[in-house]
Amino acid sequence: MRKITALILAIATTAALDGCANGGIFHTYGPDEFAVQRQAPLVIPPDFALMPPTAGAPQSPARNSQQDTLDAMFGGSAPRSAVEKGALNNAGAPAPSIRSTAGDPDTHTADKGPVTRDILSAPQGDGREARAQVPG
Repeated sequence: MRKITALILAIATTAALDGCANGGIFHTYGPDEFAVQRQAPLVIPPDFALMPPTAGAPQSPARNSQQDTLDAMFGGSAPRSAVEKGALNNAGAPAPSIRSTAGDPDTHTADKGPVTRDILSAPQGDGREARAQVPG
């Protein structure tokens, strides 16, 4: 038993000291600080919706970033191509206004069964009805 303990201690000591060396069994080297490259700075792409003004033309209406965001999220007023409409119809896409009606209290949800209905209709409080019972 003593020989096994001494052998394990010798192996552990050798492995610990090997980690301190530059080379060795495991050949662990740190990262090369000269191999790191500087990243190019981020560039904001141009907004192609902005057109340069022409001489004598009336001033264009100001763009509303909030409306642009809503248009990007909910589809906006841009017409869909026939290919896009066909792909959405084949995929069974919901109505375009689904995001607006999902949080509406009058929106009906799928029936999850009587267990979910019982859980949702359970009374609040610590009464007899609100306690869990483990069968068995």
